[in-house]
Amino acid sequence: MTSKIFLEDIKIYAYHGVLPEENIIGTYYIVNIELHTNLWKAAESDDLNDTISYADINDIIHDEMDIPSQLLEHVGGRIILKIHQSFPQVSYIKFRITKTSPPMKGEMKGASIELEKSFIN
Repeated sequence: MTSKIFLEDIKIYAYHGVLPEENIIGTYYIVNIELHTNLWKAAESDDLNDTISYADINDIIHDEMDIPSQLLEHVGGRIILKIHQSFPQVSYIKFRITKTSPPMKGEMKGASIELEKSFIN
């Protein structure tokens, strides 16, 4: 049975981009993540040790967002791999990141990428 953990609309100020000024000025990013794992032991025990702490996932996301990258794909890939290294019981991760003020013509809510990765346990 698959259970899911979601962290939604995490707002983080960071410095990612191809243009030099993006690494100086920075902007806000919105991160969403979905993790698949078995949560039924925790559902029965009410013990944090039987689950994956979403606070730990949030810490990983913030730590990796602090490392500047040119591409959002690179940031997302690092986050996915770090989460799986820390929590090998995760069988699937969907990660979405939105740059809220991309340096492009026109007005928009943001530019996003989404990465998905399945892991065989």
